[in-house]
Amino acid sequence: MANILIIYSTTDGHTVVISNRIKQVLEPYGHQVTIVSVNDAAEVNLLSFDKIVIGASIRYGKHSPKIVQFISNNEQILDSKPNAFFSVNVVARKPEKSQPATNPYLQKFLRRISWQPKELAVFAGKIDYPRYNPFDRFMIRLIMWITKGPTDPTTVIEFTNWQQVEDFGRLIAEM
Repeated sequence: MANILIIYSTTDGHTVVISNRIKQVLEPYGHQVTIVSVNDAAEVNLLSFDKIVIGASIRYGKHSPKIVQFISNNEQILDSKPNAFFSVNVVARKPEKSQPATNPYLQKFLRRISWQPKELAVFAGKIDYPRYNPFDRFMIRLIMWITKGPTDPTTVIEFTNWQQVEDFGRLIAEM
């Protein structure tokens, strides 16, 4: 039985939904799971956890600077424990970009940081055009048009492979 911390950064809320699904997978193993936003992570005693998982979404090709800073500030503690990182991005909807080794955003992120997570995952995110402000709706529709994704401004589509999320949760349970 481990005390597991999941720290997340989300733009539109989907990364916290994924974090909660991972928690649902971990708890039947007897693990205690705490989920905390990166905005509140500075108040958490990382040393009191047995395992640490970090999840972050991307917007316009980048993960949150707060996640980068958190990792930089806590790299030594992260390295001292079983750990994992997952990225949430819509480009992962494409099978050829749905794995850590083939996802360009995750690979770019890993080159940007010096921390080397012990386990990695990438999950396809969600498009929710009606929730976006006009600028984000326009930009994301443009990106989707370029990448041959959905562009209808009324579209709400979740690309997440929940089996993949649950498999990652089991991996964390056993690490």
